Amino acid sequence: MSTKFHRSQYEPSMIEITLGALLSVLLGVVLAAVWLVLKPVETVREIPDEPVPGKVYYVEGRAGSTSAREWMAKWQRFAAGGSVTLDEGDLNTAYRAKAAEAEQAKKDEPKAEPGMITPGQLNFRISDGQLQIGAPVELSVIGFQKKLQVFAQGGFERSGDHFVYAPDKFYVGSLRVEKIPVVGGLIVDRLLAAMHPSEDVAAAWNRLGDVKLEGSQLQLVMP
Repeated sequence: MSTKFHRSQYEPSMIEITLGALLSVLLGVVLAAVWLVLKPVETVREIPDEPVPGKVYYVEGRAGSTSAREWMAKWQRFAAGGSVTLDEGDLNTAYRAKAAEAEQAKKDEPKAEPGMITPGQLNFRISDGQLQIGAPVELSVIGFQKKLQVFAQGGFERSGDHFVYAPDKFYVGSLRVEKIPVVGGLIVDRLLAAMHPSEDVAAAWNRLGDVKLEGSQLQLVMP
């Protein structure tokens, strides 16, 4: 018995063709994003006059010569309700001191299991009226571990009755993620959670009348 071959029975439908095309595009986008995340960021002292197209540069903020007594005086003035002007040296000195205090306080506690995103030491830079917050981050996903440079750049905006950091650029490796739903906000929250603000400083922050970034300075203005 012969069976008539109907080619139309074996041709993919328009829905199958469309679905296959969409999956191919999605796979390409995912692979491109992974490649950019894993692509190294070049750490430099300043952005080159002629940047290499496609290369992402990261400039660390200076530790500065701010003494513990100087930044403590500014922090106490701020916590007491006074306006202060800070530079990146103040921020880096204060963060390192607070991080050391937090680490000392936790030394007798059981060591917590690392999460999917584990930030290292934060670094602050203020330039051209923008605050940059960066950190090396350990990414751990289903047994895969990779150290990446993560950094955000931007300013502050009022959210409800207080000011929040609102970066307009956010890099994970060489991939900009600020417009990707959830991802950018999740990593910013993890970075800011590592700042260890004291209760009095956090309370003073909520009373701020204005936050200004001018040149290389951060101005915290009380009402």
